[in-house]
Amino acid sequence: MKKVVISNKVHTEVIELLEKNFEVISNQNDKPLTYEKLKFLCKDAHGVMVFMPDRIDKNFLDNSKNLEIISGALRGFDNIDLEECIKRNIKFTMIPDLLASPTAELTLGLLIGLSRNLLIGDEYVRSEKFKGWEPKFFSNGIEGKNVCLLGMGKLGVEVARKIKGFNVKLFYYDLQKLDSIDEQQLNTKYLELNDLFEKADYLVILLPLKNDTYHFINFENILKIKKNCLIINTSRGSVVDESAIAQAINSGHIGGYASDVFEFEDLSIKDRPKKINQELLNLKDKTFFTPHLGSAVDEVRLFIELEAAQNIINFLYH
Repeated sequence: MKKVVISNKVHTEVIELLEKNFEVISNQNDKPLTYEKLKFLCKDAHGVMVFMPDRIDKNFLDNSKNLEIISGALRGFDNIDLEECIKRNIKFTMIPDLLASPTAELTLGLLIGLSRNLLIGDEYVRSEKFKGWEPKFFSNGIEGKNVCLLGMGKLGVEVARKIKGFNVKLFYYDLQKLDSIDEQQLNTKYLELNDLFEKADYLVILLPLKNDTYHFINFENILKIKKNCLIINTSRGSVVDESAIAQAINSGHIGGYASDVFEFEDLSIKDRPKKINQELLNLKDKTFFTPHLGSAVDEVRLFIELEAAQNIINFLYH
């Protein structure tokens, strides 16, 4: 019987599905397995289900002589060395579609939360300073404003679909333009990159992490962005230079930053920081952060896990 390892806690239905055909070693603790522990468990495994916290590199694959498939319960692959997988004829699969909609929901939540000062308002009420309505924490809101999407993949399309009802002016930039029919249906318009930066009241980062997108939002590009723009990031932390963002907020050039993703999470970056930029964390009235909640919808997570499990079954059990 072939062996399958599951690196992170999953629903019991997923384990039961895989156990019909395989010997299953599953991590049912709340914390992910360490790199070394997962590598040890996979030394004789034929398949492994991995998640965002896992890193699969050359060293890992050298140790996994029987490995035939890596099934990612995730929508990106920057933490997987695909070139090494191809060399070894190891199949890699991921789940891009199911994650887009819940992540788009959170994107709108961060955008509205940052733009309407929801965290500041919540803290003020809890401090017991609030004695009834008073003119505090005014904002510009988002209706009629320029919302600019940097990236128009599946996640960008989902954000565009969900924001249509807010009566914003929606623009986007991507290396691949939508066709005119899709632009019309999504009520969006393509802009060249610098024009997008200059127009953005809200800039939503929706880029995958690749060599050419690492620190794409850096000191140089931040200077091109419209003053007082609010930036929202639900793609990958390292697409943004957190230090540059903190300095831009402190200087008054950027109005604020909301994010569900952070540089220290990106395992493919060897010299990544050990924690979130402290200067950025200190800017409580200009930032809004969530702990990677993009896909944290229980029903969606179950569907993702089941699809990742089915990918293993389809490949190994034939």
